Formats: sequence, structure tokens, C-alpha cells
Amino acid sequence: MNKFALGVVSMAILALAGCQSSNQNEKGEAIASTNDALILAAREQFKPLPDGPGEIAGINATPELVALGNMLYSDPRLSASHTIACAACHSMGLGGADARSTSLGHRWQHGGRNAPTVLNAVYNTAQFWDGRAKDLTEQAGGPISNPIEMAMPADQVIPTLKSIPGYADAFAKAFPGDKDPIRIANVQTAIAAYEATLVTPNAPFDRFLKGDAQALGQAERRGLKSFMDNGCAACHSGVNMGGGMYAKFGVASPPPADLLPPGDVGRFAVTKDEADRYSYKVPTLRNIALTAPYFHTGKVWNLDEAVTVMAKTQLGKTLPQQEVSDIVAFLKSLTGDQPKTSVPVLPPVAGTSVRPVD
Repeated sequence: MNKFALGVVSMAILALAGCQSSNQNEKGEAIASTNDALILAAREQFKPLPDGPGEIAGINATPELVALGNMLYSDPRLSASHTIACAACHSMGLGGADARSTSLGHRWQHGGRNAPTVLNAVYNTAQFWDGRAKDLTEQAGGPISNPIEMAMPADQVIPTLKSIPGYADAFAKAFPGDKDPIRIANVQTAIAAYEATLVTPNAPFDRFLKGDAQALGQAERRGLKSFMDNGCAACHSGVNMGGGMYAKFGVASPPPADLLPPGDVGRFAVTKDEADRYSYKVPTLRNIALTAPYFHTGKVWNLDEAVTVMAKTQLGKTLPQQEVSDIVAFLKSLTGDQPKTSVPVLPPVAGTSVRPVD
């Protein structure tokens, strides 16, 4: 029996199994029973994004903590020049990214890699393309003192915040009982708590997984089936459609040099394990239609080309244009409800506040 026939039989068995009572996901949200074979097959590899904020172990995300995190995320005074905030490279209006191949940092320097989206990043196994930060808390401290990004000297972060009077009250509310709340660990905790709220549930594909067979049109359904049949879900699976593993770029054939510059060795730079050379964290595909350009180099500006490149380099396949178009239609169904976040009013400086670097 060939693979296609086996797939049909498996889907038929799953369809029979689907005639059961509805169940719930890990947050208690209803997952309807169904006899739609494609929904049942998809549930084997994907999970709907839960409603509500993500959770970070060890962080009690109180409203005061999240509000402080929003302030810090939005405050350019955490950069040496007082012009670059976290929000500069991870804009809520641009799918949590910045619509550039590489971001502009201190004194117009370019970062080495494309800025990944912050949306749903709480569901990633690690942060950054090479996974050098284990979670959002650790990640939050990286760009602030990176000389190419925000370039704030590490020993100046806390003096700068303490020199802005309004932050004393905000930190005290966010960290009650802490005798010295304005410290770098709390800065990172607050930013991470805010970033964990930046989730995008209720995408058409989420509704489909929950049992709404009409949430995807015919092209999207064909694209989903192609996505699974061609093996894309081997890396882009789970609740975040990626973000859960590392993969070598160019498994089947080398990508063009502009997409894989030899000087960027990927995760190898972190682990020094030769097996990790040119491996990168598999990016989430959620909201992918909003976050061009693509790949760690940011050199591909449309999804059709990105799908074609991935099929060739990772799977060794040249897909017909109709199949590429169908997969792109499916990928567009991964755009969820964008975060309802506000631009905070930041505390004003005082006469004794730390001044920006020119």
C-alpha cells in the first residue's frame, strides 16, 4: 500500500474516532467533536492557540507587573541614545516585527539577523534565532546592552531608570515587598510578563482545529493537506506552528548564498557542536503573512518564494505553482486576533535624569 493510500486509511480511522463527545484543551477551552477527516488529521500535529496570555514559570503576571513591562518595552530611554525601544524592532502594528531585513540599531548600525516576531514568542522553546536565551526573561536583557542594538551599558540601565522619578512608584507596585525593586532582574521580569500577553488567538486555523470546518476555504484546506503531506509539519507543528526545535538550513540542498551567508554559523556559535552548524530555531508560522521579510537574513519578501525555497532546500521538492499558492493560502489562515495593547504614558525625566548619548 502506498503512502497516499495509507494516509487515506488513517484519516478514515481518525474520522470514525472523531464521532465522540467534545473535549477541552489545556486551558479548558472547548474542542468540538467532528467527523471532518482533515480536522482530525490536523489535530494530530497542531494545537489551537489558547485564549488569554501565555504563562512563564515563576512569574506572577499581575496587572501592575504587566503595566510596568509595557512601559519598559516602550521606553526608548533604555537605549544609550534614548531613541530605540524594544517596540522599535517589535512593533504591534507590524506583526511584532519591523518589516526590515535587519533592524537599525545604535548609530544606524544594522543587526546581524532579521528581527523575529515577539507575538506568541512565549510559546517558543527558546529565544533568538540561535536559541541563546532560554526564555523571554533572559531574552529581555540581551538587546538593551547589545552595542549594535540599544547599546545601553549594563551598569547604566538601573541608574537611568532610578533617575526618572515616576519609575519608583511603578516598580514598587509591580514588586511589592521588594526593598530595592529597581534592578535588572526585575526589568527583565516585567518586560517578559508583558511580552507573554502578546498572543494572537482565534485565527481561522484555530477555529478549524476547534471543530469549525467552515473556517477554512477550499484553497486553504488544500494548502493544509499539502503542508502535512509534504512534511512541512515535521518542523512547523504544535501550538506555535514552529518555535519548538532547531533545524539545519539546507537539509536537502544548499540555499542561495544570500539566504545562508557562510559567516553566520547559527546555533553552532552557541553550542560549538559541529552538528549545529547552520542550524537555527524553526520560526513560528503564526501571523507569517504580516511579518515579511523572511528567513534569518530577511532576504525573501513574499510567501510564494519562501515556500518554494523551503520545499527545495529542506524537502528536496519542486512544488507546482498551484500547490505553492494553496500552501500560501493556508499560511494566511494563521493570522490571529492582534494584541489589544496600549501605548503607555511614560514618566517624564527630571533635571537630574541621565542624558542620552549623542
